[in-house]
Amino acid sequence: MSNLVQRIILTVAIATAGLTTSPMQALAWGDEGHEIVALVALHFLNPVAKAKVDAMLAADTDDLTAHDIGSEATWADKYREHHRQTSKWHYVDIELDNPDIGTACYGHPAIPSGVTALDGPADDCVIDKIDEFAAELFSAGTAPEERLTALKFILHFVGDLHQPLHASDNHDAGGNRIEVTADGFRPGNLHHFWDTEFIAHIIPAPNEIANMLLAKITPAQARDWSGGSTADWAQEAFLLARDHAYGMLGKQSDNGTYQLSPAYVTDADAVVEMQLSRAGVRLAAVLNRSLSGQSSMP
Repeated sequence: MSNLVQRIILTVAIATAGLTTSPMQALAWGDEGHEIVALVALHFLNPVAKAKVDAMLAADTDDLTAHDIGSEATWADKYREHHRQTSKWHYVDIELDNPDIGTACYGHPAIPSGVTALDGPADDCVIDKIDEFAAELFSAGTAPEERLTALKFILHFVGDLHQPLHASDNHDAGGNRIEVTADGFRPGNLHHFWDTEFIAHIIPAPNEIANMLLAKITPAQARDWSGGSTADWAQEAFLLARDHAYGMLGKQSDNGTYQLSPAYVTDADAVVEMQLSRAGVRLAAVLNRSLSGQSSMP
């Protein structure tokens, strides 16, 4: 097991095990979160899909990231920095007061015939982009470079879809306009907290923690989570945002900020752990179906 894999796996395990004693020990969707989703998925890829993923990433010559699966899962964020037309593809702003996925997805615009998903409209949502890129990955007629691009977007977007504030909005840019504070954290906005602030940097002994983390996902959970559509997964994340990320905020202070309670942070830990686990299993399911035509877990 590489040092990178050990670091990511152990970070998740310690974060989820120790949050009740320290609010600094939590985890969410920065680069590390996307790497974790990819590594969880790697465990659930069937042999055919894994071999194809390995071969495709080994042939990648792009210099935005390294070419292991964890690093490639962060590629879409790096690509977005120079291709702003892809920005809206990372989320689906389902409004709390009007939870309509069709509206949040700009009416589900169709990609014109002969146009790749990469060249599709800028006004599109993460639900549709996962489905579009998965279709390209599945099609035998997709050019190799296009298939690699589809893979790298999928590696990232399935993780994005499971971040509750990437699947919800309260007319506040997905929590970006809500200022929050919490003991042990630097002040910031709510979206940033869920994206990056809940991240631990503790690295204890590797093997027992890695085994503990992998043992958390049961075969029954893996089978159950693999079902459903991307829209179903978005709805699930939306409800978590409504009831937890937004629903547990409490009252706004006189200066316009929200103080996150220890109970909020503990609850966020449980939500984050569940969503990262689901995202990893579902990423594997998308890749298994797209690359081998099978949805079963190994």
